[in-house]
Amino acid sequence: MVKHLALHETLDLHELLAFKNLCLTKTTTMSKLAEDEELRTIMEADAAAGIQHIQQIQKFLTNRGDMV
Repeated sequence: MVKHLALHETLDLHELLAFKNLCLTKTTTMSKLAEDEELRTIMEADAAAGIQHIQQIQKFLTNRGDMV
């Protein structure tokens, strides 16, 4: 049995993806301006996690028809 995402689920994922991209852009930009090393390290770790989350969401949206 193949499972498909409902329209509202797909729209929710696209909204989440847009939000994650915005957060990643802001974190990356602001981390370059941070003078405190600890804060910069936290922001860089958050950016790395954000990239992984974005990739997971993109993979989920791309492979949604392949789910069994």
